[in-house]
Amino acid sequence: MSRYDEGTERTFAALPPAQGRGFAQTWWGQAWLKSLEDAALDSQQLKAGRRLARAGAVGAVTVRPGRITAVVQDRDRTARRADVLLEELSDEQWDRFLDMAVERAGHVAALLDREMPPHLVEDAAAAGVELLPGMGDLEPECDCDAWDHCGHTAALCYQVARLLDQDPLVLLLMRGRGERALLGALQARSAPRAEPVAGPEGVDAAEAYATGDILPSLPTLPELPSEPGTPPSLDTDAPPAPGIDPGALHHLAARTAVEAHRLLARALRAEAEQQGSEPELTAAQDAVRLAVGAPEGSVAARLAEGSGRSREGLTLATRAWSLGGPAALAVLEEEWTVEAETLVRARAALEAAWDEDERPVLRAGFNRWTVVGEPAQLRLGRDGRWWPYRKERGRWVPAEGAALDPATALSSAEADSGDGEA
Repeated sequence: MSRYDEGTERTFAALPPAQGRGFAQTWWGQAWLKSLEDAALDSQQLKAGRRLARAGAVGAVTVRPGRITAVVQDRDRTARRADVLLEELSDEQWDRFLDMAVERAGHVAALLDREMPPHLVEDAAAAGVELLPGMGDLEPECDCDAWDHCGHTAALCYQVARLLDQDPLVLLLMRGRGERALLGALQARSAPRAEPVAGPEGVDAAEAYATGDILPSLPTLPELPSEPGTPPSLDTDAPPAPGIDPGALHHLAARTAVEAHRLLARALRAEAEQQGSEPELTAAQDAVRLAVGAPEGSVAARLAEGSGRSREGLTLATRAWSLGGPAALAVLEEEWTVEAETLVRARAALEAAWDEDERPVLRAGFNRWTVVGEPAQLRLGRDGRWWPYRKERGRWVPAEGAALDPATALSSAEADSGDGEA
């Protein structure tokens, strides 16, 4: 019997087969799988689990505090009960998490929208609460008597990654709180407190003197606006001064508002993240940042010149920047040799991403793996993430943002393939 309220057990119907797609599309779903893949001792069992999950062999999944359960069918139709255990948060940890969440309205709004933004997880970690599992936190139990993760528990974990994509509150249920209890506690903490009843006027003189040097508490930090501000209109009857381009000035103001909003968001969570200052952008990088959304004409031409690129090259650079900032721009423009441990990890990730009969034929060159006969390519970033590219009109262009799983990344490149050139 759970120590929490009713509603702390949910059962999800069996999901259809997941042929040709990655199991986790969200970053928190990918973090769940990383915990499994980092801790499993037998990569063959992981591959067997992916194969079973892709084939739809995982039955209905029951989620309750500390445990997930499902019946998984082997290829010979033998049914196995698989369980995966995850340690519940203590009452003290839940209190810290709830107190942290209500301090930021954005955290509560994200949970209500079934999202788990990185800053929520980071703020929770700063409060001593690890929401996502780490290496070794997913403990397997299976009636096939395997002592480590087997194909059945691995298949269950891959299926749960798809459930987490749809609703991260499933993870909080595993950590010990059902949706009803969680939202009720958040609402109770968010409710305004009743004003104290006014007492008689005046205070004791000795008491007032003793507390006279106590400063009032600092005000709470401001809430982050939902979006950047809009610069004022420059559409007036007065002609611009010589040398002033109103279009360029308006665009500069708009991009400054976007950057100010990003920096404010970073500053509001800087204490929790304990992060250092960001590397200063080069002039060429900053020109690309400013070129995002720039109007055609003189503004775009000046920014292309400032970035040291052609107009077409600047278009590609801004496309990459919009998908991942400086990291995505570096992947677009840098070729580097993958060596030593980085190469071993890359090959292992590519080997594990697909079943043998589904794996595409890849031609490697530097940090780029091109699908033979297809206009699709994977590029490895220096941070270990995979970036999907596709060929359009004879040029490789970024397709989507990065993914930890190469199969997930490649599926987004293949979804809207270009002109068919390999």
